[in-house]
Amino acid sequence: MLDREYPQRPIVGIGVVVVDKGRVLLIRRGKNPRRGTWSLPGGAQELGETVAEGAAREVKEETGLDIKITGLLDVVDSIDTNEDGAVRYHYTLVDFVARPRGGRVKASGDAAETRWFDREGLSDLELWAETERIIGLAFEFDDLLSSGS
Repeated sequence: MLDREYPQRPIVGIGVVVVDKGRVLLIRRGKNPRRGTWSLPGGAQELGETVAEGAAREVKEETGLDIKITGLLDVVDSIDTNEDGAVRYHYTLVDFVARPRGGRVKASGDAAETRWFDREGLSDLELWAETERIIGLAFEFDDLLSSGS
């Protein structure tokens, strides 16, 4: 198993923006990095699974929902260094947008809490800047998909 803290190479991570009726599903992280903060459901890709399979698995594990991926949003670098400049965490994050297909929302796995937020409610949260940007892209993408453009 690859060490997540002070890794020897980047880890492929997957994030999913689950949107439904103008809302986004977020989790409160139960582990580092960014423990205690609101974030997208997701996690590390496992050996032998595609990133899409990993996205569906992570959302199911953390939120209880089954999803349908509707698009690929972006790839984001998350590199965290310590005070000496050593790389403490290094993730290459593949971010998808998806819609719920079934299940019942319930926090589990690495998620300490799971909650739906409307667009306006996001401004009250202290989100990582990249998470905010990715959520914005997801809403744009979903709006286009909904309008049939």
